Amino acid sequence: MSERRIGKIISVDSFRTYIRLDDDLKSLYKSGYEDIYEVARINSYVIIPIGADKIVAMVTSVRAIDETELDKNKEAIFLTKSSRYLVATMIGTIENGGRYIQGVYNYPILDNPVWYVTRQDLDNIFDQKEKKEINFEEDYYLPIGTSPAFSDYKIKINPDKLFGKHAAILGNTGSGKSCTFASIIQSLFDYDYNGKKLQNGHVIIFDTNGEYKQAFQGTKDSPYKNLAEVNPFHIDKNGLKVPFWFMNFSDYDYLFEPTSGTQAPVFKRALGLAKNQTVSTIRKIIPQTYLSKLNTIALECDENDFKIKNTVFLELEQFGREFAALDTDFDKTNLLNALRGLIKEKSKLTKPKQYVEGSISSAILSTSSTILKTEILSYQSSIRDIEVAEERNIDLPIFFEFNSLITRFFDEAINEQENNGNRLREFVSTLRLRLQSYLSDERISQPLLLSHTDEITDALAKFISFILGDFCKVYKDSDTDAFTNFYKAQLVKKNTEKLVENKSSQITIIDMSLLPYEVLETITGLIGRLILEFVSRLPENDRGKLPIVIALEEAQNYIPERNKNDRESIAKKIFERIAREGRKYGISLLVSSQRPSELSKTVLSQCNSFIIHRLQNPEDQKYVRQLVSAANEDILQQLPILPQQHVVIMGDAVRTPVQAKMNTAYPKPNSNNPKFIENWIADSDINFPDYKKISEAWEKGEKYTVGKNINLNDSSEN
Repeated sequence: MSERRIGKIISVDSFRTYIRLDDDLKSLYKSGYEDIYEVARINSYVIIPIGADKIVAMVTSVRAIDETELDKNKEAIFLTKSSRYLVATMIGTIENGGRYIQGVYNYPILDNPVWYVTRQDLDNIFDQKEKKEINFEEDYYLPIGTSPAFSDYKIKINPDKLFGKHAAILGNTGSGKSCTFASIIQSLFDYDYNGKKLQNGHVIIFDTNGEYKQAFQGTKDSPYKNLAEVNPFHIDKNGLKVPFWFMNFSDYDYLFEPTSGTQAPVFKRALGLAKNQTVSTIRKIIPQTYLSKLNTIALECDENDFKIKNTVFLELEQFGREFAALDTDFDKTNLLNALRGLIKEKSKLTKPKQYVEGSISSAILSTSSTILKTEILSYQSSIRDIEVAEERNIDLPIFFEFNSLITRFFDEAINEQENNGNRLREFVSTLRLRLQSYLSDERISQPLLLSHTDEITDALAKFISFILGDFCKVYKDSDTDAFTNFYKAQLVKKNTEKLVENKSSQITIIDMSLLPYEVLETITGLIGRLILEFVSRLPENDRGKLPIVIALEEAQNYIPERNKNDRESIAKKIFERIAREGRKYGISLLVSSQRPSELSKTVLSQCNSFIIHRLQNPEDQKYVRQLVSAANEDILQQLPILPQQHVVIMGDAVRTPVQAKMNTAYPKPNSNNPKFIENWIADSDINFPDYKKISEAWEKGEKYTVGKNINLNDSSEN
């Protein structure tokens, strides 16, 4: 194969080779039997033969160096000639038989010949061979773009490998991240999988900027071509109702910010009482003041000189009457008998020198003390058992009235812990005011249903099936309650008649753009947690059979590396947990961000595929280099100059690290750059905004649309 030779190896390290081109190669092209081949162009390939295998190396640097020659004659003059060199990163191996694998296991030696790459080599590298049937686990078959260096070749990915271990799309604003994501998802639904199309897809998009509805629904004039098959479902602010009782204590703690010392314990207790009212009768407890007196009486019964310490006994009859009238679930019979015995002998027990060791009075005191202590211990044990059960129920999605939490259950929790003279009620007052303000604020109370007062049948199942796009399969015509009717109305409320009303939606777009910032992280994290806990509760044999992709647009808003105000984001906790545990349950994260250096290291470290657009910030470039192997550093040097729509793809999703021009998304997300001059020179009456209607909708916390808005708490049309 000497006719393919273009140079030789002059240096090699663990992933990089230095190649000296042959002197007789007068240009950067070489004629072969079939074609004229390029020899040295950035992002092109060279072949390094090692026995029956061939190492594939990507050219990352081309240089010419003037070398000085000294004639043997001492009086000779110095002459120069230019030698040309390549720096190439070894990225894969074409094994004997033509199979291409990523990575190198057999290294070249010095003076090893270097060949140009042929079309057959490129067919192996880019997996261009036609196959009768796709092996979904092993093959790289889904085309998502083309090679800038070899425009005839498509860049293909393996979707199972892309989503199987999480993926990240990174790049500056305006570099094309949204179009890249939309293009990949559109390609998924365009492709023919051994004669079949996707029909049970579950893609959940957290849309921070409200731009993906257009990409997957299009417009009335130009709808998305796979609209009927994908049946994308867009949930706007009015359609997103996340029942507050689905929250666990961590969610409540993050949203309402109780102080850890005094407010949090009372808040937690009040939540326990509120949630347990629906699963059992609320226990009527013995207030702490009564327990303290009973303990004191038991202790005084043990005193040898009872006359000295009989302050409680002086009020024993009054206390006994009050205790007998106390409404409690605990059986007070034995306690009352002990108190009655003491009251009956009170005249003797309180007289001087009536107490004699071994006397009747002594026996009464001893018996009463034993009964009191035993019953108090029994009561406290039963309380602990109940509290353990209630502790579990705090995090369960059990309905209760939010207003009752603020009033009734807070009072009960305070009464349990309040002693004479303490200021617990005063300390908790600011938290109660905060809860009340959230209830009164429609921007917050409406999406969380804080003012909802009626328990909803199957609320959790309805919500999760709604978010996952399967509501119409689970609930066809069975229920007619307000919650079900609301969800059905949302499914009907779509901007084109071509959407199928009674068919599952394979893409759910959750528009977060108008959610109040106070609840944005709470709602995002809550939805993520509910999805994770739902799939983790599937029967063991069904684990992973409901694969879900959760796409986080502008992910630095949900999973920041640095906490804000010394508080760890509740959404960050959830999505870091999904990053660590989601794979085994079939949940994959697709994170998109313009500032990778501000993203959670935990999440990015779990990503095994990276699609990287132009990055100009040196801090972001450095951070991305730390995420990938050293062998790919040379390829990443191109990040600052990548054109729009061009990316560097590396990781499990592709057969080899590669630069690609992504397919054009159609329709595109609503993320186009503003056209300043075109709009500034246009007739001022064209596209003139309706200031009044936009402002009116704003004042109502709505987004102005031509269509109708439906509210669960208000059936009127806006």
